[in-house]
Amino acid sequence: MTILDMGHLLLGLLLVEMQSVSVLLQIQRFMLFACLLMHSLLQVSYTSWFLDAFNYAIATNMDVLNLSIGGPDYLDLPFVEKVWEITANNIIMVSAIGNDGPLYGTLNNPADQSDVIGVGGIDYSDHIASFSSRGMSTWEIPHGYGRVKPDVVAYGREIMGSKISTGCKSLSGTSVASPVVAGVVCLLVSVIPESSRQDILNPASMKQALVEGAAKLSGPNMYEQGAGRVDLLESFEILKNYQPRASIFPGVLDYTDCPYSWPFCRQPLYAGAMPVIFNATILNGMGVIGYVESPPIWHPSNDEGNLLSIHFTYSEVIWPWTGYLALHMQIKEEGSQFSGEIEGNVTLQVYSPPQGEKSPRISTCVLHLKLKVVPTPPRSKRILWDQFHSIKYPPGYIPRDSLDVRNDILDWHGDHLHTNFHIMFNMLRDAGYHVETLGSPLTCFDASQYGTLLMVDLEDEYFEEEIEKLRDDVITTGLGLAVFAEWYNVDTMVKMRFFDDNTRSWWTPVTGGANVPALNDLLAPFGIAFGDKILNGDFSIDGEQSRYASGTDIARFPAGGFVHSFPFLDSSESGATQNVLLTSGMTKADSPILGLLDVGEGRIAVYGDSNCLDSSHMVTNCYWLLRKILDYTSGNIRDSVLFADSVKKDAALYVEDHQLPSRRTDVNFSTYSAVVGKELVCKSDSRYEIWGTKGYNLQVRGRNRRLPGFPVFDLGRGLNSTVGNSNLRRLKPSGKNKSELDMPVLVASHWLVPAVVAVTGLLLLLSFWRIRQKRRRRRKGSGSGRFPNL
Repeated sequence: MTILDMGHLLLGLLLVEMQSVSVLLQIQRFMLFACLLMHSLLQVSYTSWFLDAFNYAIATNMDVLNLSIGGPDYLDLPFVEKVWEITANNIIMVSAIGNDGPLYGTLNNPADQSDVIGVGGIDYSDHIASFSSRGMSTWEIPHGYGRVKPDVVAYGREIMGSKISTGCKSLSGTSVASPVVAGVVCLLVSVIPESSRQDILNPASMKQALVEGAAKLSGPNMYEQGAGRVDLLESFEILKNYQPRASIFPGVLDYTDCPYSWPFCRQPLYAGAMPVIFNATILNGMGVIGYVESPPIWHPSNDEGNLLSIHFTYSEVIWPWTGYLALHMQIKEEGSQFSGEIEGNVTLQVYSPPQGEKSPRISTCVLHLKLKVVPTPPRSKRILWDQFHSIKYPPGYIPRDSLDVRNDILDWHGDHLHTNFHIMFNMLRDAGYHVETLGSPLTCFDASQYGTLLMVDLEDEYFEEEIEKLRDDVITTGLGLAVFAEWYNVDTMVKMRFFDDNTRSWWTPVTGGANVPALNDLLAPFGIAFGDKILNGDFSIDGEQSRYASGTDIARFPAGGFVHSFPFLDSSESGATQNVLLTSGMTKADSPILGLLDVGEGRIAVYGDSNCLDSSHMVTNCYWLLRKILDYTSGNIRDSVLFADSVKKDAALYVEDHQLPSRRTDVNFSTYSAVVGKELVCKSDSRYEIWGTKGYNLQVRGRNRRLPGFPVFDLGRGLNSTVGNSNLRRLKPSGKNKSELDMPVLVASHWLVPAVVAVTGLLLLLSFWRIRQKRRRRRKGSGSGRFPNL
């Protein structure tokens, strides 16, 4: 790459000051640009370099700062906290959202921070650019729900700009869109009289003007476009008469507004479901610090609105300029047969210390809700997705699922229904299934309400109570279980380690594509276990072609089950590394990859690969197979090919314990786990009645106020249940109360997670501080650092 190609790398740090500067100061800034340009050329960047640049911006009283760089590491605390310091010093930061689209869950930091204006890219036809990263933010998952990002979008495809030498050239990327918005911000700053700027302009008020003035595009959803295309004139009208206030972004959640309100508009609310979480951002234009005086209040527009129960988690302290408001929404039991719309407003009062006035500044925020509600679906159409046992990067080196992909070594997209599994989510909704998310342990759901527990690509361990409960849920309560595993081979993991020249330390995977030893513990009561092969190849079932991409094999399976085997390459036999998967001369052998089994009242299906469900690096999808599996596990509908006599096992598959995959002994897994060394507790993403406990039996009833005109239905029996009560004991409370669950621990990170910020989370962050001295790991084998979004 020549220096002429580096023209828009100079956008990597554009510091704009809205006042005259001396020639010397301009030269100093150009030298800073040149320094950062060389760093970009080397594709290596250290946190300390950015800290120096940020300190310079603060020291010279910059007004606007654009960053056309980013990466997935939002746990680089020195960097993140310095960004907070930047915005707390009233510097408006604009940043590119990233060029990892069209994949979801690919937001780059710092653009994903709520105090930063995150910018996505569109073309001249107002279509979201394919390269523009999509939301939601992944800070909050697996134990919460992400925020809406980007904030706005701007033109970023084939934008004409100057070459460094002479003439013009066409450039594309969110690196281009971001300085376009930075320019808009500068123009907006210029229309405010200098005497009023200090009182009116700040990162929150500018974001309010941009998102409220943006033009919403007709096709993309909120996690693709944010508020919409930036509109200079509309934002100018807002700022022209602006009075400091607080607001909520987005200000409306409308289930009738599809596709903008995706994924919420794709699945109505209904009684008995897990809480639906909507995570909004509080923007406080009144001051850098603010406080929520009292809990938010739900104001229904009519009597039907009383069927909606909302619990709130929120920032009690808003700093710098922003906080979060998470709505945990459930329909009460008496609404189990209700069909219609619920409408109303959530209000929240924010106050900030006076700034020249005698009394505090006070503002009331309003979030308008328009929700669709349907009668509770039958059990066979309800699927529960296990999010709790997912671990992603950061904080740990969680490797990719398909080893064929060599340019993206980390599993960082969130593994959520609404990020890299969003296409699968849409498919399940199209097939008539209702899919709910479990962000707490397996003791925190009522198995009689669900047809299938869907466990895909999971990396965490399991509490003993979870293993015992799942066994009873399947055998006694008739719960269906569908497991999609991934590769796990210790030798391969060891060979995937690399030396990071930034942190001066060795990085090694803490688990495989999935945590197979933990899954084997979970499945042991059913006589099922996965092996440690890494299988690759194409296969066909009933005319449906699929790719098996770095999947594992089934090592144990009981007699009487149905097992499908195919000839695949086993790359683990040759000691494959991440660079070589297919080697000439390797022999193919039949390996069992799909098993189906009746167990007591329930049914189990296991499959050794999840890549065909994950839109991140999918070769071919296996949605057809998932539908057939769910038909079986939820409804006992048996496909004639999957259940052919030819694949029924007369004898059990079995290997000795020492032949099964074993856990790594050289990794402190508790650093990354929500299970190991942690307390079992149901958190705010489980049903309200068990918040702060270890779980519950079948159904806790009578906790909701009975409303006039709406009968109470027993959702634990009759309506959705196909079997009798389980013999499980009610689990004892953990000793934590609700206030402990809702109270953030760190003021500095109050807006990060709308669920509990545990003390163990602090230990996790501290233990990884040394590794986070670098700014970003470039997602290749050895390069690292924050990198331009080119």
